[in-house]
Amino acid sequence: MASTNDLKNGTVLNLDGNLWSVVEFQHVKPGKGGAFVRTKLKNVLSGKVVDRTFNAGAKVETATVDKRDMQYLYKDGEDFVFMDSATYDQLHISAATVGDAANYLLESAEAIVATHEGTPLYVELPTSVVLEITYTEPGLQGDRSTGGTKPATVETGYEIQVPLFLETGTKVKVDTRTGDYLGRVND
Repeated sequence: MASTNDLKNGTVLNLDGNLWSVVEFQHVKPGKGGAFVRTKLKNVLSGKVVDRTFNAGAKVETATVDKRDMQYLYKDGEDFVFMDSATYDQLHISAATVGDAANYLLESAEAIVATHEGTPLYVELPTSVVLEITYTEPGLQGDRSTGGTKPATVETGYEIQVPLFLETGTKVKVDTRTGDYLGRVND
């Protein structure tokens, strides 16, 4: 149990049998009446975001979330298999839990896996990853670095938008939060 005065961004609360992560919070002390805490909470499993207000000093139940560095090994049917970098234990995580992170996962990639009482909650990737373009239409004479974009398929099978001058085989940096092209990577 913790007080609402102890809330921080990233704290995971156990409310009504669901796990909620604090996205943002604000202590409010109006001139009249008691103080309260206005929060924006994100459901850890579904991603739903809600606004919730608590009285200042009210007790809320916190959940212990264990975040570990893990390495992605391979895909086993619908599950993704991760290995704990410290203990070498393997963990099978469903495709629904991995979510959009699957678009950027290469074998032996590092990720942070959050678990609660042994149940995987989500997979957190670095903010950007380097992927190789496996297919894109060839650029045409006159294509410039500014201007249009074209679709390109990267080695994970995910399709991103890249500038017209890029070719198949080029390594690019991709933002894992938005899927945006961030730039070329020279070896």
